[in-house]
Amino acid sequence: MKKLIFFFCIFSGLAAFLGAQENPGLKPILNHYAARNFTAGSISRGDLDLIVQAGIRAPSANNRQPWHFTVVQNADLAKRIVPNVTEGNVLIVVSAAGDGSANVRQILDCALATESIYLAAQALGYGSRIYTGPIDALNRSLKSDLGLPNGYSAVALVRVGRVQAPADAVSAASSRNAAGSMVTYK
Repeated sequence: MKKLIFFFCIFSGLAAFLGAQENPGLKPILNHYAARNFTAGSISRGDLDLIVQAGIRAPSANNRQPWHFTVVQNADLAKRIVPNVTEGNVLIVVSAAGDGSANVRQILDCALATESIYLAAQALGYGSRIYTGPIDALNRSLKSDLGLPNGYSAVALVRVGRVQAPADAVSAASSRNAAGSMVTYK
């Protein structure tokens, strides 16, 4: 009987996980990956607008919406920020008011907007990758080239583009730590 209950629990958990995998709302969250294998190809204006709307609609503390989005479609400018950018890739720079040392609330709000952009791109079938490494250099020397609003500094950026098929969360993603090592239920 114990074996039957054990197998029932395993099967139920697996069924719940697989069911969640098919849930249209959870699918992009559970199956995302940071793309590395970008290919040439453009992004439609309609899809780009939807991706940006996902950032605009992100939650923020007290609905302050402290962000500004700069969509970089110019290939030469994009290569100055991310040297290995591929033809047709778009960079979406997320910035906030301040000198780059925005307060924690602004950083968290911009992080939510960044993730919304990242996930929306993947939900539409594009690859996406979040970058924070180039931010200091961008803030030092490219703010005016990007046309960031006065008093704003970049916090993060998302690269969006086409990816090689078949790209998926299993074949393209880095391994993840086991939930048991990172989660405590009380």
